[in-house]
Amino acid sequence: MSEQNVSAVERALIILDAFTDRDADLSLKDLSERTGMYKSTITRLAGTLESRGFLAISGRGRYRLGPALWRLGSIYRRSFRMDDVVRPHLTALVLASGETASFYVPEGENRLCLFRENSPSSLRHHLEEGAILPCDRGAAGHVIRAWGDGVDDRAIDVLDAGFAQSEGERDPDISAIAVPVLDRQNRLLGVLTLSGPLSRFNQMKRDEALIFLKKHALDCGRTLSA
Repeated sequence: MSEQNVSAVERALIILDAFTDRDADLSLKDLSERTGMYKSTITRLAGTLESRGFLAISGRGRYRLGPALWRLGSIYRRSFRMDDVVRPHLTALVLASGETASFYVPEGENRLCLFRENSPSSLRHHLEEGAILPCDRGAAGHVIRAWGDGVDDRAIDVLDAGFAQSEGERDPDISAIAVPVLDRQNRLLGVLTLSGPLSRFNQMKRDEALIFLKKHALDCGRTLSA
């Protein structure tokens, strides 16, 4: 592949990466501002992405992610062979705690919300599956850092405790508690976490949740390692 073609692929990926879980669609102006590309360049690349199903263009001339990404995302999730194992644990955690349960995996220097079961409460921590979040904030991020390449005092404390907690780190109104899901060689497979409004999911509730959160993480790790 020529250098020019590689550059075109990279620009196309930058366009796709401009979307976040808060954007239903983006205008050409939005994409230009977020990517730093000329509108003419975006229009040309977007035509190719649309033809392959990676972008869709509405009648108002706004862009949104296309169905090809959903298909690839489904293949990605299935490739972990985790769906059937993890989801029942998330459901059980929500029933036991009343809060939102999630399963995160490392994604480069970040973390990916691979599976999620939202709390039945109208006041809850809501996040979509597929969301990518940083690892320097939030309980799940601290667990991933601790079992990855984290070498600071926080990572060491998390390793010693076997879990992590956070209050208002990524969102001032949210608290969370997270535990690692490990294979038989103690390698990180993912992170189980419970999160909810700080006003409701307080320290006492998190202490109670930690007991069954650890149990589910242990069972989940054993099944995934079988």
